[in-house]
Amino acid sequence: PMSKCPCDSGREFDACCGPYLARTEPAPTPEALMRSRYTAFAKQDIKYLGETLLPGTQDDFDVEQVTEWASKSIWTGLEVRSTADGQTDNEAYVEFVAKFTMDGKDLIHHETGRFKQQDGRWWYVDGVMGQRPRTVQKVGRNDPCTCGSGKKYKKCCGA
Repeated sequence: PMSKCPCDSGREFDACCGPYLARTEPAPTPEALMRSRYTAFAKQDIKYLGETLLPGTQDDFDVEQVTEWASKSIWTGLEVRSTADGQTDNEAYVEFVAKFTMDGKDLIHHETGRFKQQDGRWWYVDGVMGQRPRTVQKVGRNDPCTCGSGKKYKKCCGA
């Protein structure tokens, strides 16, 4: 029998995160990558978690700690709350709640993960707990430029 994907997409594993964890194709979107990373936790594919980190950010990946977290947890569900593009076409954010049970307690990991596209594929960069702060600053055309040049925005970066 086919098995449902742990990422709660409602799809079969082989038609969802399976190909990414099999390394036959990269996840095509930040959300697909985030879901596949959740699935990697559920299936204890720690190597995949390391392999999908943005190159250059892998030094602080604590394999032992992640292995312990994944193996001591029963992963019980994933809810994707929102997906949003970042400041550039190559950056995106995915807010999610991962549900798991550890030591008999129901717990959640609520994160907004940051993803970057490099070399034609998406990578996980880092995340903040909870929702991403919405601090978008509106700059008026006559305000001082945010780059610190001392010029008016409209005469500088807003030109």
